[in-house]
Order: sequence, then structure tokens, then C-alpha cells
Amino acid sequence: MDRTERFYKIEMLLRSRGSVGFAALREELAVSPATLKRDLQYLRDRLYAPIVYDAFDKGYRFDSGAAAPRGARHELPGLWFSEHEIHALLTMHQLLAGLDDDGVLSRHLQPLLERLQGLIGADAAESRELMRRIKVIGTARRRVPSRWFELLGSALLQRKRVRLRYFKRSDRRESEREVSPQRLVHYRATWYLDAWCHRSDALRRFALDAVREAGVLDARAKSLPLRELEAALDAGYGIYGASGAKLKWATLRFVPDAAQWVASEEWHPQQKSRHLSDGRYELQVPYADATELSMDILRHGDSVQVVGDKALAAAIAQRLRRAAAQYREHPE
Repeated sequence: MDRTERFYKIEMLLRSRGSVGFAALREELAVSPATLKRDLQYLRDRLYAPIVYDAFDKGYRFDSGAAAPRGARHELPGLWFSEHEIHALLTMHQLLAGLDDDGVLSRHLQPLLERLQGLIGADAAESRELMRRIKVIGTARRRVPSRWFELLGSALLQRKRVRLRYFKRSDRRESEREVSPQRLVHYRATWYLDAWCHRSDALRRFALDAVREAGVLDARAKSLPLRELEAALDAGYGIYGASGAKLKWATLRFVPDAAQWVASEEWHPQQKSRHLSDGRYELQVPYADATELSMDILRHGDSVQVVGDKALAAAIAQRLRRAAAQYREHPE
């Protein structure tokens, strides 16, 4: 963390917490006592920050009544965020700006967008310039009608059941469902609803872009602990969680050329990995449903091999054979 970033961090901590002790500031900034003292002194003397020590609270705070010297103004040098902060701010802005395709949510989203605009830059011109210079690219976005997002979000907060007419892509059929919404999930540029399905009597995940009709019911929604929801739908690989399904582990070995890229990726929070002596990279990930894992394995082509899991290896091999058959030359 460089000095300018530390200045912003100190300002953010003091404004958000009111009063922060010396030890807490040191821990947040990971600096020596001497460096922190120099930073505080520089903020006071050179940048006119009204930082005072409050003996009663035993911490530093901003003095709202202090005035800067004549002609001076407290202003931090430049505008910058950490990697996670800039990604979060711009992703939130992009999500909110792209959500209201048909204008239904404007009255709800505009105050949020204006507040976010203020966080991104001191004024409208500054925030627009920042968003022009740093771009967050989302691919393969599946659009969700705002009326479904608003209806399902409202039912989720009000703890109401919902009637869905849902298109299931695996068998290309529509079905009627009564569900109790539990959680909205945004994953790989697509929105999903995690809900208790009363027809199947189990947790299910529904893609919002596959909702054909929806209506809020008077019945109270079944409520599940968040821990149970996470255990059922988040333990395996990707978005295709299978409630109650036994987890398996896939072992993938990547050739050296691919290893230098894959070694920097997180495929799953509980993944295990190691570099092999011949330069290959071994990655182990848990999964319950192989649908999405197979797609991610296939995109690496001949740079990866599935080992140990015979069923998964056979499924990948079959998919590769079918893909190769699409490109065979046929006689005229």
C-alpha cells in the first residue's frame, strides 16, 4: 500500500468509524508506528485534514469545527481505489445501469445510481472520466425482464410464496411451480433465484431469464437457515448445485503452457492444487453436478486431462468426439 492509498484509507476509517485508536490504524494500514505518525502529521500540516486526538475516546477523529488556514482546503491528492474497490464500484454501477432495460425500476434505481456516482468521483465529470478509463467487461449476459426481478425481489423481502411458470432448458418444457424465495444470486452475468420448490419438496435454483410468468401469493414463504442453503447449493462446482447430492472431487492436470494461467485462477473456494515436477499443474475441485465443470474443462481443449474420475473423463471424451465429428470433411 503506497502513501496516497494510506491517506485515503485513514480518511475512510475516520469518517466511517468516527474515532479510531492508534493501534487499530496501524493494524489496518500494516505500517510501523513511525510511518503512521508521519502520515498523520502530513495529513494535518500539508493537506489540512482536521484530525485531532480525542483523549476521552482514546482515538483519532475529524474535528468538524476546525477551519483550514485562509485560502487552504482539505483535499486528498488525486482519486484512486484498490483493485477490489474499483471492481466493486464499477460492477455495481454497471449492474444497476443495465438492470432497468424497460424503465420499470427507474424510481428505485436512480437514487442508488446517484449515490454510487458520488462515490466514484467528486463530481459528474470526474466519475464519467473514471468510467471511460477503466472498463469492466461482462460477456454472454442473459437479459432478465425488470418486472420479474422486481416481483421476485419484493416477494423475497416480504417472505411471500411465488407462483412460477418456468421453462426448463434441459427437457425444453414449461412447468408450473410454487416456490418460497430464499436468495437472489448474480453469477457470470446472469441472475438466479434460489428457492424452496413445493412441488419437488427440495431446494432448487431458477434462472430468471427462463421465467415465463410469475405472481406473488398470499401464503407465507417457507424460511430456511442461510447455512442450510449454502450447504445445499454452494458446496459443489458452479451454479448447478444439486440439493442433497453427494459431492465428488475432480482431478485435472494442465500442461505447462496452460499451467501458468490456471495456477492464478480460483475455480472453487475449497479447491486443492499443486505444481508437478514436470511443469504440469494439478487442480482438484468438488462438484455435485458436472454440467458447468465439463464446460470449463472443455474450453481448455487438449491442455487439460481428467484423471481418476472415470465417469467424468468418459463424458468429456464423448463430448470431444462429438465436437470433432462436426468438423470432419464430408465428400461432395
